[in-house]
Amino acid sequence: MSTHDVIGIGVGPFNLGLAALAEPLDDLDAVFLESRDQFEWHPGMVLEDATLQVPFMADLVTMADPTSRFSYLNFLKQVGRLYPFYIRESFYPLRSEFVEYGRWVADQLPGVHFGRHVEQVTHDGEQYVVRARVGLETQTYRATRLVLGTGSTPYVPPAAAEHVTEDRPVLHSSAYLQNRAALLTRESVTIVGSGQSAAEIYLDLLTAGGPQVTWITRSPRFFPMEYTKLTLEMTSPEYTAYFQGLPDVTRETLLREQRGLYKGISGDLVDTIYDTLYRLRAQGRCDTRLLTATELTDLTWDGDELSLRLRHTETGEAFGSSAGAVVLATGYRSVVPAFTGGIRDRIRWDERGRYAASADYQVGVAPGEIWVQNGEEHTHGFVAPDLGMGAFRSSVILNSMLGREVYPVESRIAVQEFGTPSWARLREGVR
Repeated sequence: MSTHDVIGIGVGPFNLGLAALAEPLDDLDAVFLESRDQFEWHPGMVLEDATLQVPFMADLVTMADPTSRFSYLNFLKQVGRLYPFYIRESFYPLRSEFVEYGRWVADQLPGVHFGRHVEQVTHDGEQYVVRARVGLETQTYRATRLVLGTGSTPYVPPAAAEHVTEDRPVLHSSAYLQNRAALLTRESVTIVGSGQSAAEIYLDLLTAGGPQVTWITRSPRFFPMEYTKLTLEMTSPEYTAYFQGLPDVTRETLLREQRGLYKGISGDLVDTIYDTLYRLRAQGRCDTRLLTATELTDLTWDGDELSLRLRHTETGEAFGSSAGAVVLATGYRSVVPAFTGGIRDRIRWDERGRYAASADYQVGVAPGEIWVQNGEEHTHGFVAPDLGMGAFRSSVILNSMLGREVYPVESRIAVQEFGTPSWARLREGVR
């Protein structure tokens, strides 16, 4: 049994960034546990030419500490690729490079442990007791603080849930690369989804020269992610603070309306898809279908072919289609991990059973005990899964945890005002 100041559960980009920022702090003994055998980030979608949708500065540490030895630029320097990256003149790293970078950081952090599957968390009256399976053995860790960073899980729509099994050609996009070779042998593949993953898979299959590809989106169009500079100011500390102060019903409405800010397709990829379709049409070999405003209502399997029941969301008409395989690029949802069952009474929940996160990402009933990473979209806004805000959140958590300013946190960076500006508020009794 080992005892520490804090235990982080899950090692995705956010808890790995927290671990990197905590590493130089002499007064904090932190350990991080991850069930996978090495750092991964959407392994099913690390396509050869796929890039991040955020610039390299949205790495694990730079926005909190530009001098950190764990920065992406230092990684490039150490592996001999800084000048090629400079000459390339693109702010957007390859997705495969980001994974390589994450592993490079993890390898330098003795407190980060892979192959530890957390099965149970309890509290013995003094400390949290975390039990993790390591092969056939169980290891026990103790700490007074926890950071929950297990992230989100693939979302499968109810109409298709029973078919995502090993013996049927239906899969979530998170498993795309592992199944790509098999998909290319099918006569037809239907992709269901609206975002970047759906678009990347569509283009990949379209140019592979294999199956006939259909792309179905429930959205009224194949919309690009909005990336103008004033919109980007919404990925800021002050917008996050403004969002937290809104009524629950307003926050829910805004999150639905803001999907285009973080769930759209990169504009360059939309243009590339169109240019590819234009070229294929000119060559007389554009055997593909794109269906907008269309939702999947049912899916059946006869042992040989999949039948899709569809509904046009604008006309209300129902119709059908068939496919040799279906890829569900339907995104991810935050799920409360099962291991929290032993400490439910020590966590604050909202009326829908979600983490009730405070401004500094605490979710513990007792102050200074439990924080959450990327499980607070409903309280902090659409920036929760944004890599660009990860270092900011880690700074806030570490400052909150240690009761001092470990890393300076910006409170205002935007030129625009969110909410009623303080100078415009009417004083009581004044019209």
